[in-house]
Formats: sequence, C-alpha cells, structure tokens
Amino acid sequence: MHMLNVYGGLATAFVVVGEREPTQALLSSRNETGKSGCMTFEQDETVTAPDTLPLVVGIGGTIGGVSSTERALRIALDAVEKQGFRTQMFGGADMARLPLYDPKATTRTADERAFVEAVRGASAVIIASPGYHGSISGVVKNALDLLEETSRDERPYLADMPVGLIATAYGWQATGSTIAALRSIVHALRGWPTPFAAAINTQVTKFDDEGGANDPAVIEQLRLVGRQVARFAPLSEPAN
Repeated sequence: MHMLNVYGGLATAFVVVGEREPTQALLSSRNETGKSGCMTFEQDETVTAPDTLPLVVGIGGTIGGVSSTERALRIALDAVEKQGFRTQMFGGADMARLPLYDPKATTRTADERAFVEAVRGASAVIIASPGYHGSISGVVKNALDLLEETSRDERPYLADMPVGLIATAYGWQATGSTIAALRSIVHALRGWPTPFAAAINTQVTKFDDEGGANDPAVIEQLRLVGRQVARFAPLSEPAN
C-alpha cells in the first residue's frame, strides 16, 4: 500500500511494510554493486564508533520492556552505525524516567539533562513510536516536548536536522496516521523528515531478541530509514 503526503508542494512518501507486494513495488532489486532503481548506497561495512564521529540519536519504545518499536529502532540505528556514525538510543525505559514536561520548572533531572544534551550534540535523529489510538504514544510525545529546553539555542529544537521516522501498530489503521503525526511534529520542531518512513503492522511482522524479524523486507525497510538519515546527516551541524 503506497501512501503520499504533500506539505507545501513537497511530496514525501512512505510505505506500510510487513507484506511482500509493497516492498517489491517500491524497492527495485539490487545488483551486486549495491545499486537500486530509486537510490544508490554503498555496501555496508562494520565500523567502530569513537566519540569523534557524528552522532545520531534514536528516540522510541514503550513502557514495560523491550517492544517491537524499540527493536525496529535498533535495526535502523545499526544501519546508521554501518555508515560510519555513532548512535545513542533512548528507549522505553529511558523515556519512562522522564517526568511529565513542566515548562515552568526551574531545574531538570539528570535524565532530562542527558536527553536534551544528546539531541543538542546530534547531527540527526530517528524517532520510533507505537500507534496508540491513531497517533503517537504519550511517552514519546513527552520526550519530544522536553526539546522546548533548546528553544533559545543557536540551533533550536530539531532545526535543519534530518529525522527518520518509524511507526508500529497492531493493524494498519494507526500506522499511517502515526507517521503523519510524527511528520507534523518534526515540521513544528523545524526538522526535515527524511523521504522514506517505515510503518510496520505488528500483526504481520514479529521481531526477535536477536535483532531480526520474520520478514526480511521489513528489515530492509528499517535499514533504508537508517541509510537515508546517514546520507543527510553530514548536512547538519550539531548545536554543541
């Protein structure tokens, strides 16, 4: 199922995954050089990630253990690392420690400060959210609300940053609206959603503890999110 969003004349597309047909329709098969009919990427190579490499921050998950959302995000971040970046992930357990955002608070907890500083130092971000009642989860939204702390920075919010997007839901209905909500939020935070977003039906796709999934097409979609973020990240300068 192909979906197209148009914002101010700029068309951006995403594909719901978990079925073979959409993947085959959107992604042409690659040859041995790694060339695709849509884009061309260098072959992945495993690299170490010292502190001097550009940072990509992953934000996503749910409260109550490692979720499909968090596993999907990890696959995308692994693809980022293979393109020569270091990554830092704030999963469900990390976001659960963030208090409800209070814009009038005069102090912030250590967890709040760590989250804000990580985003300040990032060249790109990937956000993954479950679809709850047609939109993003409260725990993800609360974390994004905390970025108001950067409003007076030279680079506020997610300004000029490429942002990859992932949505998971138990059924197709919430996947599209969750991606649309994420795109709207990223635009409000002055970021640039990357062209491809992965929407995953967890009724169809099952993730395992080893970092895989029962459908190789889903894994490739998530890696594509990571590769696109890595491609655009060098254009963004971290705030610190």
